[in-house]
Amino acid sequence: MDRRQIVQRHNPELNKWDPLSPFSVGNGEFAFSADITGLQSFPDQYEVPLGTQSNWGWHYTGGRNRFTDQDVEYQMFETHGRLVGYPMKPGSTAEAYHWLRMNPHRLQLGRVSFRFLLESGEVAEAADVTPISQQLDLWSGVLTSSYAIQGVSVHVTTACHPSNDAIAVRVESGLIAQGRLQVFMRFPAPDMTNTGWAKAVFPDWENDDRHRTELREGSGNEALLERTMDEDKYEVRWAWSAGSLTRTGAHEFTLLPPSEQVELIEFSATFAPESAQIALSFEETMAASKLHWETFWLGGAAIDFSGSSDPRAYELERRVVLSQFLCAMHSGGSLPPQETGLMYNSWFGKSHLEMHWWHGAHFPLWGRENILLKSMDWYSRILPVARELAHSQGYEGARWPKMVDFEGKPCPSPVAPGLIWQQPHPMTLAELCYKAQPTRELLERFRDIVYESADFMVSYVHWDEAKQVFDLGPPLIPAQECHSLAGSKNPPYELEYWKYGLEIAIRWAELLQETPHAKWVQVAGMMATPPQAEGVYLAHELCPDTFTAKNHDHPSMLGALGVLPGTMIDRKVMLNTLLKVKEVWKWGSAWGWDFPMCAMTAARLGEPDLAVDFLLMDAAKNTYLTNGHNYQRPGLSAYLPGNGGLLTAVAMMAAGWEGGSNLNNPGFPQDGSWNVKWDGLKPWL
Repeated sequence: MDRRQIVQRHNPELNKWDPLSPFSVGNGEFAFSADITGLQSFPDQYEVPLGTQSNWGWHYTGGRNRFTDQDVEYQMFETHGRLVGYPMKPGSTAEAYHWLRMNPHRLQLGRVSFRFLLESGEVAEAADVTPISQQLDLWSGVLTSSYAIQGVSVHVTTACHPSNDAIAVRVESGLIAQGRLQVFMRFPAPDMTNTGWAKAVFPDWENDDRHRTELREGSGNEALLERTMDEDKYEVRWAWSAGSLTRTGAHEFTLLPPSEQVELIEFSATFAPESAQIALSFEETMAASKLHWETFWLGGAAIDFSGSSDPRAYELERRVVLSQFLCAMHSGGSLPPQETGLMYNSWFGKSHLEMHWWHGAHFPLWGRENILLKSMDWYSRILPVARELAHSQGYEGARWPKMVDFEGKPCPSPVAPGLIWQQPHPMTLAELCYKAQPTRELLERFRDIVYESADFMVSYVHWDEAKQVFDLGPPLIPAQECHSLAGSKNPPYELEYWKYGLEIAIRWAELLQETPHAKWVQVAGMMATPPQAEGVYLAHELCPDTFTAKNHDHPSMLGALGVLPGTMIDRKVMLNTLLKVKEVWKWGSAWGWDFPMCAMTAARLGEPDLAVDFLLMDAAKNTYLTNGHNYQRPGLSAYLPGNGGLLTAVAMMAAGWEGGSNLNNPGFPQDGSWNVKWDGLKPWL
């Protein structure tokens, strides 16, 4: 397999403005999204912010301890004879409720832009940038942008350093010698400006008094800028080959072209939480980027659809290649990512832990478990937070929250506190890492995560004496979030996942030559049967109108067989359910990961044609843009759980699953229309 050819035939290109598809360069901890100029010169051309974001850059409006979880109102829910509080509604504590939802929020670290001057001296507008030719080379991670201003060509090369949070840029143009090309850096106010649930609500270019930007060092061709916002700070070191720096606004500095007749400028901008001491050259950043991404592509698995006659094969390969790149850049860091990765804020930049599986489960399957391991250690760091959450509700072990900041602290929400399906995620992700690296060291590394997750799970279930089974809820909200906390009981996916997670804990104890907790064994063997009616599985036991009134949002009952092995699932009933979902579901309300989830169910049921149909369904939220991002709706043009889910489904469809058939590519049609070659993929669970 010619891996380089497979990758580079899908290098994304633009020859016009695309308001949905800015290209990004990044390293898993930091990313910079650019417009067609190679910088962030015309952000108003885009539907969403052009972000410069990191995993370390966060801000608390008014200071870190302005409010705590003790300042919000908790609604009490009857829980099998006792009351448990959840912060679902603002109530009489609206200010604290919304502050905790919005804080801390991920920062837009700064805008790095060109300012082009026309011959008249006026500042050029987006319409003056023509013709356009831009390409992102996936093999090297380097962005090249070529265009002209009033007939004078501009060629820009943009790269991100793989181990420093820095971009380096080379600009070649006759505009420099004419004094008509400037580079400026501008910094926005740090506060969130809207309580919207998922809107791209920043940056705020007003409110200059809410922050400070100071020139701390400035000599020769280098400057250190210090940013201060309430109690939070960071620094930017800017180094350049030619030109002079001047302040042009309260929070803006401009690099003016040199007086000598040069037509090339190189510069770098390094962002750091405390001391940005490193001034990187363009050459070393380029070399490091090329080595990093070539190593990435050569080191993991690869798949080639070029021999297929199905006309959809090329598009699937494009999505797969771009999704690998995007997930490594946006979901491959030391924190579970936000849905939009490091592009711009959604849900205030916070991570949704129920999505971490969708962001990262594919990494071990593609031979890149070391990328997932970077964020797995985060669970060990926030284990005290998860313990406190469980104990505050009267449970044992550790309860993993849903919508969290970088320290794992949960926040109030109309949905998040009631979700439970994120609970077995760390166990499953640890299991995938262990299957890829079956060592005692790895078992010991995540032992506490697995064991304490299981302790909560057996504490959370309720024994139904009449039926002699363990129930889930109420109160709970299933993965299909349109159900009420007080009115949901025994959703099929969560039931199956509870059993599967506990079986991981039991297996790990045996591998560590320890005695599994007796309650783990008891609960795993006596979970309630997933509810069904009229030959199909229901959303949950109290939802007879699943396919009439509740046929929207996630069809999550399908995850019980496909995403999971489905040891409690009747395959015939699940096939009926899958076909019913295909027929009646309101796909405009679904989300990007629903399509690969359905494909995985179809594959495990021996329906490969249906698997491909689901994976490539023509639906708005199954759209993959020019830049490879999974589009959802206006304001949410990047949704990485869709990309990650796609990679997990494709790996399963190609390499199969444990206990599955011996067919080659069992999840793809066997009629010759799909000729799928791959190397290095691991089978699914």
